[in-house]
Amino acid sequence: MALHDQEMRFVYGAVLNELMAENPNVLCLEADLSKASGTNPQVPNAHAMNFVNFGVAEANMISTAAGLAAEGKIPFCATFTCFASRRVYDQVTISVAYGNNNVKIVGTAPGVTAGPNGGTHMCFQDLAIMRAMPNLHVYSPCDVYELRAVLRHMAASRQPTYMQLVRGQVGAVFDESVTFSPDRAIRLREGTDVTLVSTGYMTQFAVGVAESLAAEGVSVELLHYPSVKPFDAATLVASARKTGGVVTVENQNIIGGLGGAVCEVLGEQCPTRVKRLGVPDQFGEVASETYLFDKHGFGPAHIAAACRELAGGAR
Repeated sequence: MALHDQEMRFVYGAVLNELMAENPNVLCLEADLSKASGTNPQVPNAHAMNFVNFGVAEANMISTAAGLAAEGKIPFCATFTCFASRRVYDQVTISVAYGNNNVKIVGTAPGVTAGPNGGTHMCFQDLAIMRAMPNLHVYSPCDVYELRAVLRHMAASRQPTYMQLVRGQVGAVFDESVTFSPDRAIRLREGTDVTLVSTGYMTQFAVGVAESLAAEGVSVELLHYPSVKPFDAATLVASARKTGGVVTVENQNIIGGLGGAVCEVLGEQCPTRVKRLGVPDQFGEVASETYLFDKHGFGPAHIAAACRELAGGAR
């Protein structure tokens, strides 16, 4: 099966196996959600000694991971985004970030992709709260190819990190040649009328929108940010100066995440009209992604409408 035909979670488990084969210090830590994360059975079958299931005890998992990291191990800790961010925030603060320990935290099923689990599990604020944490990098890869590149970077760098992981299959944006640098945004399309900024799960939709708007004569410059922190300010500012209008879209609350980062940079360096698309400061619910996109106004049709509105804005 081609890599782009596989679910993101199974690629996560497969890459962990590759990393463990290359470096036995890489560990897979789970909190009773290893099948959901895509690591069970493939990781314990291949590297049983590198796999630890803590049960329903996420705080214990993160605290233990910090101790393992202090001893030179490279622990990858996966669980639902709501547990990987909200539930363990104090342990992340003290044991991981304050101690600057090399722990890799993976939040699965971000935003609306948690659909059937409803509002309690549908975390729309993990990018915002993790981005506010000193010492912590925050990543959100958009497809399986970028996921592999991001995971390899995480394993090779000594850096406390949080990464969003969509569990299901995602449309391919890149190919095997993609590379990752946390300091670099990726310009997927050059344009002159409006800048569209996306991250993670929403980039696949942004690509389609930019292509369809080109057929209408709207020139969209599309910037993909696999790293929300650190944030490549220079690329954003250069694009905003060219187009005069910026639309952001993310699978998150519009407060504090990608849209917040964009507004912070532009507010200080290049005041520009910005339209933030995402969840408008509300909790989630059991619903399909299409329903939630329409309810909260950040599906492909809404992205296109916002780009048309800001295209050729005052410079």
